[in-house]
Amino acid sequence: MPAPVYKRILLKLSGEALMGEEGYGIDPKVAQSQALKIKQVVEMGVQVAIVVGGGNIFRGFAASAQGMDRSSADYMGMLATVLNGLALQDALEGNGVMTRVMTAIEMHQVAEPYIRRRAIRHLEKDRVVILVGGTGLPYFTTDTAAAQRSIEIGAEVILMEKNQVDGVYDSDPRNNPKAVKFDTLSYLDALTLGLRVMDTTALALCMENKMPIVVLNLNDNNLERVVSGERVGTYVS
Repeated sequence: MPAPVYKRILLKLSGEALMGEEGYGIDPKVAQSQALKIKQVVEMGVQVAIVVGGGNIFRGFAASAQGMDRSSADYMGMLATVLNGLALQDALEGNGVMTRVMTAIEMHQVAEPYIRRRAIRHLEKDRVVILVGGTGLPYFTTDTAAAQRSIEIGAEVILMEKNQVDGVYDSDPRNNPKAVKFDTLSYLDALTLGLRVMDTTALALCMENKMPIVVLNLNDNNLERVVSGERVGTYVS
């Protein structure tokens, strides 16, 4: 097994990464598949934190566009991330990976409250830490939560999973077959060109704190490849 180039990573999983072909909710088979990919990286000696989205269950921004109060809609979206985190924890622990779910919205019966030093301690004990509840505040996306948490816990890189897309393109490759993929990209170019790497707040936070981002598709063994030092997807720095 190749030696990893990263000691500690933060993996940003979209809610759609757990959805499969159902179009809604959580597919247990897909959760198992994602868990096995994460397990490979853990067995390489990498400390893994995960921020998971909730778009497969509820999108706060979309609901607010239809007239729902934005704060209420965002809190509902945060609760959706908790459901995904618990499903991912179940899949990981079913494959023998020690896991802790930590939430920005306290709910003691199902998860630990997020405390930075405790999260770091879990990582040092080789436990996968699943961070749910976003930032705990409305008007912030799980992209921003991933950027903030990666900096707080001292991650070396954000690995950002994109559903059905293997990197950053100048336009949507699902609609434009002539879309051009970027192998490398600067934070400033991503912002000025309006490329959908992550939301503007999250990207600016990464730029200010020099947190590199790798945008990739988790198909095949891409996660293991990028942790081993291969250039996969798009590298933003």
